[in-house]
Amino acid sequence: MALHCGAVIRRRVVVRGDVQGVFFRESCRRVAMASGVSGWVRNRADGSVEAVFEGSEEAVGALCAWCRQGPPHARVEQVDVKPEVVVGESGFAIR
Repeated sequence: MALHCGAVIRRRVVVRGDVQGVFFRESCRRVAMASGVSGWVRNRADGSVEAVFEGSEEAVGALCAWCRQGPPHARVEQVDVKPEVVVGESGFAIR
């Protein structure tokens, strides 16, 4: 029987603004891996960045908060966060 340290949650995040070409995806991957969050991040054709985070409520919440600022050269204008059903992501990928 597995022991759980808090519930695992999943969030889909879309970040709009000047967020491509500023190392947003790589920075996001590093923060996620350091936080023990699984999922992925990718650029979208409309210039936004989309990510999925799975992990503890605290770690996913912190990553969603990080997205509101992003890396130093990003200019975040809007962040949409939507809950999703946990699917059991493993690792964190740049797509």
